[in-house]
Amino acid sequence: MSLHGRPTAVELATAVEEFLRLDVMPELQGRLRFHTLVAANVLAVLARELELGPAQEIAHARRLERLGVRDDAELALAIRTGAMDERLAELLAALTESVDAKLQVANPKYAARTDSPPRTTRQ
Repeated sequence: MSLHGRPTAVELATAVEEFLRLDVMPELQGRLRFHTLVAANVLAVLARELELGPAQEIAHARRLERLGVRDDAELALAIRTGAMDERLAELLAALTESVDAKLQVANPKYAARTDSPPRTTRQ
């Protein structure tokens, strides 16, 4: 349910993206076509972030909590100082989930790829 009713922000962004891709781009060439494609891609990312972002933020906060840190800066400090060295498998799992969430928004075709196993030890 949306506070602002329909169309939702996701629906608006998706409608404009589809308009650019289906109606505008076929009529364009060169630089203008490229920039229209970029704009359509931006709208697709925006729609995915609006749709997935709230749940992803909650999941990210829970991951940080399980790792015993308050935010990304504290996590980075813990990694730099070696405080996470004894929890590398847990850290790798949390970081993999975070990267996958970012990819679900930025470029879903690269999210949750299983063609190469994650590394579990330092190399």
